[in-house]
Formats: sequence, structure tokens, C-alpha cells
Amino acid sequence: MLVKTYGSAVYGINATTVTVETNINPGVNFLLVGLPDSAVKESQQRIDAALKNNGYKIPGKSIVINMAPADIRKEGSSYDLTIAVGVLAASEQILSDEIHQYIIMGELSLDGGLQPIKGVLPIAIKAREEKFKGIILPKQNAKEAAIVSDLEVYGVENIKEVIGFFNHTVQLERTIVDTRDEFYSKLNDSEVDFADVKGQENIKRALEIAAAGGHNVILIGPPGAGKTMLAKRLPTILPPMNLHEALETTKIHSVAGKMGKNTGLISVRPFRSPHHTISDVALVGGGGVPQPGEISLAHNGVLFLDELPEFKRTVLEVMRQPLEDRVVTISRAKFAVEYPTSFMLIASMNPCPCGFYNHPEKNCVCAPGVVQKYLNKISGPLLDRIDIHIEVTPVSYTELAAERVSEKSKAVRDRVVKAREIQEERFKDKEGVHCNAQIGSKQLREVCKIDEAGNQLLKTAMERLGLSARAYDRILKVARTIADLDNSENIETNHLAEAIQYRSLDRDGWAG
Repeated sequence: MLVKTYGSAVYGINATTVTVETNINPGVNFLLVGLPDSAVKESQQRIDAALKNNGYKIPGKSIVINMAPADIRKEGSSYDLTIAVGVLAASEQILSDEIHQYIIMGELSLDGGLQPIKGVLPIAIKAREEKFKGIILPKQNAKEAAIVSDLEVYGVENIKEVIGFFNHTVQLERTIVDTRDEFYSKLNDSEVDFADVKGQENIKRALEIAAAGGHNVILIGPPGAGKTMLAKRLPTILPPMNLHEALETTKIHSVAGKMGKNTGLISVRPFRSPHHTISDVALVGGGGVPQPGEISLAHNGVLFLDELPEFKRTVLEVMRQPLEDRVVTISRAKFAVEYPTSFMLIASMNPCPCGFYNHPEKNCVCAPGVVQKYLNKISGPLLDRIDIHIEVTPVSYTELAAERVSEKSKAVRDRVVKAREIQEERFKDKEGVHCNAQIGSKQLREVCKIDEAGNQLLKTAMERLGLSARAYDRILKVARTIADLDNSENIETNHLAEAIQYRSLDRDGWAG
């Protein structure tokens, strides 16, 4: 008897439906074909033990299982339940009249229990696209799949429940999630706030400008000045994610297996902070079985690189193209996958190996030339993609002990949101441009016009401070954002003057 059951394979952040054809004839054999990997081939032993421990068995006949399309590699243990149900239906141990209406996925334990799987959200989206009635999967993944409307989602804990469901002896409880309620209920969830930071008003201002224009930032300062503390609070002032962004972010985390148990939708902007020992593949994604890297997990959020010069140079260089294109393509011999990488980069570093160059109280003990050598670990092309360079000075005891309450993240976020709305309106006809940081060279002349006084100020700054040519475009972009925060149609000289301050590393003689 021939029976078809349906599973799904995930490539990149999209899913492809897999048809599992099970045919049973007289004889003694078990063949699994259709380009399965080792984990899929091992499913026979897991299925055999799970069925025996629940009063069923794999029949002692000739069983051929084909996983179509046969030219796509099937990976992982999530097909256990799909194959088990196909074998039971083909051997007439369960009824097969409704099996074709469902996507069935799950990894089996030897006692018949079900373990959670990866990539549930793209699988559920594909199931709805292809007009399946519902999806049956482990209970821990049910809430994630239920985000997709117009799809019946059943979370199960044991294969016996699935068998009972198709034999009409067990009524499974459907998992229902109000997507909008789930989204809005956690939209402002955050354990940190800008008000936690004492002093550092100039740094908070720089981060507000960065958030308003989507600019990348590098913080330079001695140990203990508050660089990491400030960086961790940046997501709290970024505009809240919309539903489309939340779904896109959730898909990436789902594919990477980073969703927590019984988690539905990620509605808070992600903050990723990889250690400086990270490899280039772990950062951008890839591997034998391509997986999203840290830059994709930070999509629609913040990627924080602490102690930037300590990262291997090759790791930092592979980030240049994704920073520009906001997408990374991982190519292999037989296929290529694409992951989105639209993130804000915030980096921090000490000004020198000892950490005290330019410190107001402590002396730097580094030898001559060491400071410049330390800064040279970061390449010019990478610095070219960072709009704001800001020096962080230590907080004085007076500021630390002060009772004055700092401005909360919500107040800052409100100003940022208003500035972003101005930019959305400005770039509504420009595809792929949503904020000032994404302005191209051609658009720069149209959007960032300055008057004669502004031209003179910028010329003087570049000559006297020895600013590099790359600083010119960055200053104009940042000045445009400052003007948007002031709700000013034109870039004024005070906007330019403030933007010029944020190019520390471009100044001649900064590193001695």
C-alpha cells in the first residue's frame, strides 16, 4: 500500500514542502531514499523503538520510503514523525484518510515523546501558502507556528496522541495565538533603561542621533567609562519593530534554533554581542549546513562588538559587504542561501593597549607609535562604514553620587520615532532607503544641501582638524539626522558643527 505524508525542509529562511512516500510490499527490507543525511537514516532505529514502546511496530515487510523532491538534501531528525506516521498508515495501523491535509514534523524519543525542532515559522508559512489544513508538531513549537493565521496548529507530546488523532479516538487541542496581541504585549519589554546611566549626557546624545538616522557608532574610551552599559541600552531608544520586522526577525531565530520554549513572536529588537574570539563563519553565517550568523541574528536590531581591535582582522573584513548591502549570500557548490543583515553596528574599544591614552587623570604607559599601531588594527574601509566616532570619558564621583534622575528611554525614543517618520516620508519613493544612514552618494547632494555659511564651516573644519575625505559624506549624513531631530527642513551651521565633533578618529594627530 502506498501512502503520502508531508514534511518540510528549510533552506535559508524559507521552507520547501517534502513529500514522504511510503510503499509496503511483501518481502523483508527497509529502504530510505531521496538524499537523506545520517540523522534521517538513523530515524529507523528511533521510530522502531518509539512504536514498540507504545504498542505498535514496523511491519516485517519490504518498506520503501522516498523523500521527494529527491535532488534536495534532507537533513536533521525532524522527519521522524513524518516517516513514522507514513509507515503506520501504509501498514493500516492507523487511518490514512486525513493524513494528506497536514504537515507533520517532529523528532522522536525512544519512548515516543517528541523533541522540539528548528525552523517552525517558515514551515508554517509555507504550509499556509500551499493550502494545508493544519500542522502537527511538538508542543514546545506550537506557539511559534500558531503565529501564522488560517492554519490549524496542534502541539503534541507523544506519538500516541498523533495516532489517536488520525484514528479519531483522541481530540487534540488546537493552539491559537492572537498575533497582534502577542506582538503588542511584549513590544516595550526591556530590563534596562537609559535612566540607569549616570552622567555621559554627550554620549547619550550621540546614541540618540545614531538611533534616529540608523548610523553605525564606535565608542572610544578607557576601561570602566560605561561603553558597554550605554551600548546595551541602545535598543531601548530605537523605534519599536513593526509586525513585518518582527516576523522576519522571528524567522531567522527560528531557523537558527534560537527561539526559547513556548516562544511565539520576537517583538523586541535583538541585541547580539559576540565574543572577540568568534570565527568569520560564525559571524556572517555558513558552515557545511548553512546557518545564520551573528549579523543575521542581529537583523532589525543591534550588533555590538566589544573590544573591536581584539577581533581577528579577517572576521572584521568579511562584515564590510553585508554592512553595505544589508544582505549576505552564502554560496555552496550545489546551492546558495541568502540571509538579511540590516543591523546597526555599535563597536567599542580602548584608545590604546593600556587603555589610558587621553585619560584626564591617568597616564598612558604605551610606547611611542603603539597607539597608532593599535588603531591600525581596524581597517580604513571598515571605519568608512562607521558614521559616528565618539570619545567616552570616565564619569566623575559627583555625577555618580548625584540624586538627579536621568531621562528615560521612552522620552528619547519618542524623539527618535518622530525623526524616523520624517525620513520615511523623505525616502518613500526610494527603494531600499529608509533612513539617513542608507543614503547613496548620488542622493547625498539632493538631500544634504548646505548654505554658504555651512560650506565655509565645513571647509575650515576639514583644513584645521585635518579631517579625511571620507569624513565629508559622513558629516553631511549625521548633520541631516540632527536637523531631522530638530524638525528643521534645512541643515543649519549648528547642525554641521555638532556633526563635526563625531569624527574623532579622522583627525590628524589624534593618536599622537
